[in-house]
Amino acid sequence: MNELFKFADDIGPAKVIAIHEPKLALRAIVVVDNVAAGPAIGGCRMEPDVTLEECFRLARAMTMKNAAAGLPHGGGKSVIAADPAMPPERKELTIRAFAQAIRDVRDYIVGPDMGTNERAMAWVHDEIGRAVGLPREIGGIPLDEVGATGFGIAIAAEVAQDFCDVRLAGARVAVQGFGAVGKHAARFLTARGAVLVAASDSSGTIVNPKGLDVQALAALKAEGKSVVEYGSGERLGRDAIVGVECDIWIPAARPDVVTMSNVDSLRAKLIIQGANIPASPEAEQRLHQRGVLSLPDFIVNAGGVICAAVEYHGGTQSLAFQTIEEKIRENTRATLEAMRRRKVSPREAATGLARERVVRAMEYRRF
Repeated sequence: MNELFKFADDIGPAKVIAIHEPKLALRAIVVVDNVAAGPAIGGCRMEPDVTLEECFRLARAMTMKNAAAGLPHGGGKSVIAADPAMPPERKELTIRAFAQAIRDVRDYIVGPDMGTNERAMAWVHDEIGRAVGLPREIGGIPLDEVGATGFGIAIAAEVAQDFCDVRLAGARVAVQGFGAVGKHAARFLTARGAVLVAASDSSGTIVNPKGLDVQALAALKAEGKSVVEYGSGERLGRDAIVGVECDIWIPAARPDVVTMSNVDSLRAKLIIQGANIPASPEAEQRLHQRGVLSLPDFIVNAGGVICAAVEYHGGTQSLAFQTIEEKIRENTRATLEAMRRRKVSPREAATGLARERVVRAMEYRRF
């Protein structure tokens, strides 16, 4: 019992659900953190080593993200402990079984995350009619295809220029996790004059100070290959991306990739958190002490959930991108101005902004 409630505080979680289907070896967890502003939106993550703690922390990040973005939604998250590379037929059966298990959890709307995509969301929608990030063919705005989260990261970088010694024109960018978020962040940033000098995936890191071709790397990934198979550049180990010299470093992979054990290896002036909870609290504080500007995840990577909310309420892709730009530009600036004014870290400033919005929304609810 104590394990379930050790993360509980005055704003959540509202409910925690464990799912077990022995015939499919399906094990999953759903955390609905807060629904004061409306039904929770949050992705479904599929990885073999997901944990209860990870799900709690990701659900809270979604509460903060949706509140900061001013969406009529609370935050939630689900994790499925399974290999996303399982045979397609078994993956479909697993996702559909998960969807049936949450049929009656009506205050949770499922979106894509690591290990799931718009095809998986189509299966969920087919089972229970409650999912976002759907394929175009059934009226959705496919988040991974259009690069909603990566677009928001580029907007945040534009704002950050007024708060640190980085200019996008000629800025050297390193991306950890050249996947759905990372490749689009690189695409939108290089379109603004930045230069991608390093990229990594689970197989390794490729580095070229003269610049990497974003489209060529994306084509490799589309073929199921690694970035280390890129034609020219230095090939390094997966974790070497942390120490690459650059101006902008973008974590777009798993949680907790920056800890006190490696934070001082980072050689960037600006960090834009493309992944959710990519750094430990202690590491973030250390970056702030070093004068490295680290933009919090739930402020700058909200493009995906903003797009999902627009889709859920019947909006178009063009409206989604307009809304992403407006909200992320406004919230990034508000966070960084509060950071300067209050002389606190970006995380403290952002959390104060989002938490205040959650608490105000809770005041309107009976329970």
